[in-house]
Amino acid sequence: MKKIEAIIRKSKFDQVVEALYEVEVNFFSYWDVTGIGNEKQGHVYRGISYSTSEIQRRYLSIVVSDSFVDRTIEAIIKAGSTDKVGDGKIFVLPVEEAYRIRTGEKGSDSLN
Repeated sequence: MKKIEAIIRKSKFDQVVEALYEVEVNFFSYWDVTGIGNEKQGHVYRGISYSTSEIQRRYLSIVVSDSFVDRTIEAIIKAGSTDKVGDGKIFVLPVEEAYRIRTGEKGSDSLN
């Protein structure tokens, strides 16, 4: 099992969710986050333009069996890309074990 952590543009969230559903990834958690990256966002306030390095993004946390890792990553990249700086990052981490609280199932069986 692997944990996939993805930081994506908020504007691409709906497309990424649809792409994940299409590859049968139906459960994940997400948070609104603020980070600092290479992209600079410009803002205008009362006619004065200024830039900031603080960027609003959405953070997804997805745990999948090994057979779903590649298709999950491909779905996020395809749906989340704008081909511009600031599209985000994907991290893949090993998961030692998972349990379903309700039934006590463990391993990949607990994910479905």
